[in-house]
Amino acid sequence: MKIILTGASGFVGSSLTSFFKDKPEINMMPLSIRTPLAADALKGADCVIHLAGKAHDLKRSSNPAEYYTVNFELTKNLFDAFIKSDAKKFIFMSSVKAAADAVDGVLTEKTLPNPQTDYGKSKLMAEEYIQKQELPEGKSYYILRPCMIHGPGNKGNLNLLYGFVKKGLPYPLAAFENRRSFLSIENLCSVIEKLMTSTMASDVFQVADDDALSTNDVVGILADSLGKKPRLMAIPAPLIESVAKLGDVLRLPINTERLNKLTENYVVSNEKIKSLLGIAFPLTSRQGLEITARSFAKNYRNLVK
Repeated sequence: MKIILTGASGFVGSSLTSFFKDKPEINMMPLSIRTPLAADALKGADCVIHLAGKAHDLKRSSNPAEYYTVNFELTKNLFDAFIKSDAKKFIFMSSVKAAADAVDGVLTEKTLPNPQTDYGKSKLMAEEYIQKQELPEGKSYYILRPCMIHGPGNKGNLNLLYGFVKKGLPYPLAAFENRRSFLSIENLCSVIEKLMTSTMASDVFQVADDDALSTNDVVGILADSLGKKPRLMAIPAPLIESVAKLGDVLRLPINTERLNKLTENYVVSNEKIKSLLGIAFPLTSRQGLEITARSFAKNYRNLVK
């Protein structure tokens, strides 16, 4: 099977390439997206996996237009090429942020999308374009909305938490009682593998690990990876929120968006994709985070040698 892969150098792309490296029946072919694509860019492909995109900038320093150019226009361009090609499947990596920036209860695919950021809006525009096109017979698309993805090589808010733990600093946000979903990169790769040969109808699917965890739980897992006891400090939430608002203005490491990312309730249902694919994920939420934590610990030990 020949797979055209965009975004191969990113975290998900490199992890997916590694996931398939020992499977000789899978031929991963990286593609750098250009506008317009060459006529034969997808020649011989069986499946297109579109991971390339502009990630959500928590520092809010990006030009909003970049999101629409990269996340919408390039996706549109690639999907148009897919329709004209002989490839049968198109897997698009969207985001739960295309559906909602905040979740009250549990997010499902039935939730009416209402993104508030340019990142979420650009991803939703790409989804809607894909859904509106008339597909030739034998072709299908699968739009994936992952929640926070993590794994070895991951960079992001989990690294920020790990920095607190490895330095012995107390985690100051313990007063925020929250539940949020995470997604192990191995679980995501296993879903993509199943979709490549699936006979399901085209659709939109959320992807998340089975169980939601609190950020305090995650701090505990990170501490365990270092052989430490978690240090949790419950500074009053209103005080932390005031500091975060100041960070919005002064561009401090902690701002409102980062605070929300660390402390919000954001529980994502994975029932639809698990039910239709008939699969069980290889890792539990805790097992996946333990693997990520151990990778952080290993990297840290290499740095201090």
